[in-house]
Amino acid sequence: MGMPTFRQLRYLTALAEARHFGRAAAACHVTQPALSMQIRELEAELDLTLVERGKGGVTLTPDGEALAERARSLTAGVKDLEDFARERRGVRAKRLVLGVIPTVAPYLLPNLLPVLQAVIPDLDLKIRETRTTALMAELAAGDLDAVIAALPLKGDDVDAVSLFEDPFLLASPAAAPLAATDPRALPADRLLLLEEGHCLREQALGACAITDLSTFGATSLTTLLHLVAHGQGVTLLPRMAAAEIADPRIALARFPAPQPSRTIAMAWRTGSPRKKQLKEIAARLVRG
Repeated sequence: MGMPTFRQLRYLTALAEARHFGRAAAACHVTQPALSMQIRELEAELDLTLVERGKGGVTLTPDGEALAERARSLTAGVKDLEDFARERRGVRAKRLVLGVIPTVAPYLLPNLLPVLQAVIPDLDLKIRETRTTALMAELAAGDLDAVIAALPLKGDDVDAVSLFEDPFLLASPAAAPLAATDPRALPADRLLLLEEGHCLREQALGACAITDLSTFGATSLTTLLHLVAHGQGVTLLPRMAAAEIADPRIALARFPAPQPSRTIAMAWRTGSPRKKQLKEIAARLVRG
């Protein structure tokens, strides 16, 4: 039995995330045939079937899932070794790969970018904008240097620093505005939410004391607000997003104390050699 290479393990973790050979190859900056060949060689070397290939996409076998989980920590460890070597040589990495959830990224970036540029001169920034679960998996695999998202952030060997509280406002049609009294009193049949998988959906349901709601799920806050503007319902809107609203058809109202809110945090791998740099970024965001 042969020894798996780092490249093969890296390709397997990308495939486990993308569930598609083409998208995994694009993420690894290689051709699809090259990635597929490496996966087949890995299967042959281990004498295990790791991937089930079908027309609808890719499914990892139980062996494939178990190996991918172990490979994530190994690939992250290699990334941290490379960063450690740079730090020891006195070469501070200029490239920063940062994951941010979609309900934070557009609103935080104007304040975040000057902070990043102050801490990392000649910054080469790459932003990955997707849901929290995907971001935390990519952080664990070493694909991301840090993540900015709402608590809780689940993951082993992860350090997280709370940055700020982001209260929820009630957004309702200006033609028939609702008073923001108690979020638990909002009519469930009028509540508009993001689709399942978005942490903002779960936070809104929690604030409204609703355990489950079978309703339309939008893919973005922009879609939700268009629906509110046309009188289709109401939604809970993070205050950080409210500054972008200039639509007179939408009425915004604050809830009385204690206001429902979410906590925005920054996280990185506990063993990251860039921890000092990342802590400085987080401290500046807290002060800002």
